Amino acid sequence: MKTRYLLAPLAALVALSACNQPGKTENPAETATSTAPDAKPGAQLSEGRLVLPAVKGNPGAAYFTLANSGEKAVTIAAIAVDGAAKAEMHQTTGGQMAPVDKAEVAPGAALKFAPGGYHVMLFELDPKLAAGGTAEITVTFADGDKLSAPLTIEAAGGSDHAMGDMGGMDMGDHH
Repeated sequence: MKTRYLLAPLAALVALSACNQPGKTENPAETATSTAPDAKPGAQLSEGRLVLPAVKGNPGAAYFTLANSGEKAVTIAAIAVDGAAKAEMHQTTGGQMAPVDKAEVAPGAALKFAPGGYHVMLFELDPKLAAGGTAEITVTFADGDKLSAPLTIEAAGGSDHAMGDMGGMDMGDHH
């Protein structure tokens, strides 16, 4: 009987040491987070909104402000938006809109993407994108860093004027 009482603590010790073997991860989510790339240091994206087209099938647009609180200029090289097959940076100058390959934000400055200036044209929008929802924008910088943020989805004409496209509305018996 003495042997049985001596072996019980030894068995418990072996069982506990097996739980903490090297190479095993207790929380896989922690490992994924720690190895994920960090967002662009010093860059902040705010005021993000996606404006749906007034006519289905036409391009939509994305607007936001990108602030650079870092010590070096940052260069936007590409933009992607969930729910858009293609996103292109454009700039309107003198009434003429043209695509641009990059946009630079000086240290301590902010670049506003807004109607009549820099903006993002969104092509082949997913019909599931609806006013009042959100979509994610990902900005890729020239050095490969990325920054993602939500965009609030608005109907053409702004959130308080949603009459631009009634094609998806259920009119019931009131037609």
